[in-house]
Amino acid sequence: MRLDGIRGGLLIALRDLDRFWKYKFWLGAQVAMNLADILIFAVIFNNIVNRQYIPDYVKFLATGVLALSTFASAFSIGREVGIEIRREFTHYLLSIPVSREALVFGRILSGTLRGLIYQASFIVLAALIVGTPTALGAVLVLSTSAMLSASMSSLAIAISTSTRDFNLQATFRSLTYYVLFFFSNVFYPEEILKQRFPGAVVFLIKLSPVSLAADVYRWAFGYNTSINVFHEYALLLAWTLVTLVLASALYLRNLTRM
Repeated sequence: MRLDGIRGGLLIALRDLDRFWKYKFWLGAQVAMNLADILIFAVIFNNIVNRQYIPDYVKFLATGVLALSTFASAFSIGREVGIEIRREFTHYLLSIPVSREALVFGRILSGTLRGLIYQASFIVLAALIVGTPTALGAVLVLSTSAMLSASMSSLAIAISTSTRDFNLQATFRSLTYYVLFFFSNVFYPEEILKQRFPGAVVFLIKLSPVSLAADVYRWAFGYNTSINVFHEYALLLAWTLVTLVLASALYLRNLTRM
């Protein structure tokens, strides 16, 4: 008997989350290491960067890195999907009584939840360093994290299923990851980006989903209230909807070709 879409998708997501918790000690170590890196990086550069552009680099980085943590953790599920393809475990997943649409939904949902779980400690850190967000700010933080995490997990899964070749999988995934990672405003403000890159590149960086999410976080935590947050939020919502639809369609197409 085949399970209906939502129920089947939830079962797939719960399976992925159960596997996620089996690596809780590794996860805890990763979070602790990343938090330490951020604190050390922020404290060192706080007295080096030009305060005309960034009055407090610790707060600037603490809010910006929220986008980075969500994106990075959500993107990691693509690596697991790639391993499943190479080990042909995907054939087992396709044989269980769950529709392929539910399978796609479940994998994206699990990637989204992983991103939110991983980001929780970074939100606590930002609240301690910058301040607690307002009720509206908290809603924006949670919804922004969900959008970014959902779109990035679906994008990573779609890339990983595009080929069975390990080298191509790793190359495509790493290329996409590093483009989104480095071409963002997480580490540098717009004024610095304008000094280093042509106008067209700065424009694209500002439209990056990671940059849009970082701007929303900075407004929500009260670090930079001059940002037009609803404009940035609307752009991120549009970017997320398009990415989610396209990436889900690619993932579903890749599954049907297996």
